[in-house]
Amino acid sequence: MPAEIDRTPARILAENQLLGRLEPAEMDELLSLARVETFRQGQAIFQKGDPGDCLYAILEGQVGINTISEEGKEIFLNILDAGEVLGEIALLDGNARTAAAVAMQNCRLLRIARGDFLPFLERHPKLCIRLMTVLCERLRWTSDIIEDTIFLDIPGRLAKRLLTLARRHGDSGSEGVVIRIKLSQEDLGHMLGATRESINKGLKALQGLGAISYQGGHIVISDIGRLEALVGDPD
Repeated sequence: MPAEIDRTPARILAENQLLGRLEPAEMDELLSLARVETFRQGQAIFQKGDPGDCLYAILEGQVGINTISEEGKEIFLNILDAGEVLGEIALLDGNARTAAAVAMQNCRLLRIARGDFLPFLERHPKLCIRLMTVLCERLRWTSDIIEDTIFLDIPGRLAKRLLTLARRHGDSGSEGVVIRIKLSQEDLGHMLGATRESINKGLKALQGLGAISYQGGHIVISDIGRLEALVGDPD
């Protein structure tokens, strides 16, 4: 173990559901197994089908999770911020990655190899329970995406995704909740499995209702209640 441990990653990961409740000595042990890797904006972190040989924790930047069908259709599944973990599913079963990860900004990631992380879990079984909780959340997220695709129209799916983005990446402003991430209509289309044209119509409809507006290229949620009404379930 190194003579001195950099505590900065520990502070960043303090709020993480999986790693945040480690005792200081446990966190130091984990950090001693890890190394920091950097990725430029737009650079692939891993591809769908790559071996699940490591887990990543985000120290700085944002990471997008996507998947592409054999026909080339892209679905943008999630956006992860500093303090969040990715790659845990393939890490556990050792099978291929089920999705790809790309740096949406310049990123610093903490990389922990599978050969080091699994013995760490064996030494700290309480972490396994939290990991099960994280995996259950991933499963619920996937189920929600499937249900939304079946039961909600494009404006409803768009409204629900904007509400999620506002909760995860929103800042309160004078005009409403500003989504920090700049998202193009193509980005939103990839998130919802919809065409840019349908997203354009959906955004215009929401703007016409007074539910959203724009500020410096960012989407602003002006009326959360109207978006929740379109979704039919505020949760």
